[in-house]
Amino acid sequence: MAKSQATFMKKQLEKNRQKKKEDKEQRKQERKQNAGSSDLESMLAYVNEFGEIVSTPPEKKMAQSGSTNI
Repeated sequence: MAKSQATFMKKQLEKNRQKKKEDKEQRKQERKQNAGSSDLESMLAYVNEFGEIVSTPPEKKMAQSGSTNI
């Protein structure tokens, strides 16, 4: 009778392992689908002239100094 109990436990443990593996695979697929934009441009933040953090890059201003390029 003890042998049947051991066999039952082995089957239950194997079912649990299989269920965990399936759940893990399902979570992995969900993460892939919901990845979103992870590009560098979306992670950058800029500081404007007032010291505020903004998501748009600053406008390039031309230097109006009288020096010439050599």
